[in-house]
Parts: sequence; structure tokens; C-alpha cells
Amino acid sequence: MRLVSQPMNDFSLYFGLGKDHILDYVNGYDHILFVVALGAIYLVRDWKRILILITAFTIGHSITLALATLRIISVKTNLIEFLIPLTIFITAFSNLFRNEESIPRQPIQTNYALALFFGLVHGMGFSNYLRAILGKSEHIASPLLAFNIGLEFGQIIVVLLFLAASFILVDLIGVSRRDWKMVLSSAIAGIALILVKDRIFW
Repeated sequence: MRLVSQPMNDFSLYFGLGKDHILDYVNGYDHILFVVALGAIYLVRDWKRILILITAFTIGHSITLALATLRIISVKTNLIEFLIPLTIFITAFSNLFRNEESIPRQPIQTNYALALFFGLVHGMGFSNYLRAILGKSEHIASPLLAFNIGLEFGQIIVVLLFLAASFILVDLIGVSRRDWKMVLSSAIAGIALILVKDRIFW
């Protein structure tokens, strides 16, 4: 019985750590900002595109999370800490020039590529946290999987909360979709720019 319960306990532990890491608005707010910036141009009716977007981000950060945690690749922490807010700024700033009315007519979104590529950067940021928890443990396959699933669960919660807010403001109250996008993206870009400035390491 102990042999069965121990792996499950470990899975629950690392799942919770991954979920809490993405939902930690004090220490993980930069990742939350990135997820919101990715979805800022979409509404509830665009749920299929948001699903593709989150999947692209998942693929990106899963790759580097695994490679960095397994120490196959190594990037300096201060560089990653600088690049993460830079990806947020680029994503939010590019939203300002996107025509939200053309989204339904575009089968391929540039945000998909941003999500995939920038997900690679964020994966290395997640790995620093996971490596600190694992220490020198050699058995990391199960914790890595559980942590990654926890991250995804946390991201889904962030997306659902964001979509609920957009539905209330745009669909119910009647705020202009363009105004919603511009205000949200401008605010995120401004915060990200401050973070970039604070994390310059040269």
C-alpha cells in the first residue's frame, strides 16, 4: 500500500507546487501577466483560438522546462529574469497594433508563434524554481510531469478568470473590444517595461 500511495503523494505535492507557482500573484505575477497579454485580444467567443494559444505556450515551456531541469541546457538566471518581462512587453505592445476585428478571418495568428517561442523562455524560468525544490534528486521524471501539469492547471484558471472579466465588461456592460484591448495591453506593457528596466544585468 505504501508503494502505491507514495508516488501519488509526490504527484500531488509537485502538482500543487506547479499550480501555486503560476497563481502566486506575488512571486509569479510576471507569468500571469504574460498569459493575460497573450489573451488580451481575444474574447469568450474566440475560445478555440485561446485553446491553441495556450497549447502553443505549453509546448514551448514544457520543452525548456524539461531540458533545463534535466540540466541538458543551462542559461544564466539573470538573463532569463531579464528576458521574461521582455517577452511580456513585446507581446502586450504588439497587441496595440493588432486589428481585433480581423481575428475571426485569420486562420493563423501571429500570437501562436509568440506563445510558442516565448514559452521556451518561460520554461527556463520555471525550471529554476523546480530545480531549487528537487535539489540533487535523481528521480525527477514524475515530479517534472506533475509540476508541468500543475502549471497548466494554473494557467487555465488565469485564462478562465480573464475571459470572465472580458465577458462581463465587453459582452454584458458593452465596453468596446478595442478599448478593452488597448487599456489592458497598455497597462501590461507599462508594467513589463518597468520590470525590464529593473532587471537589466549589464
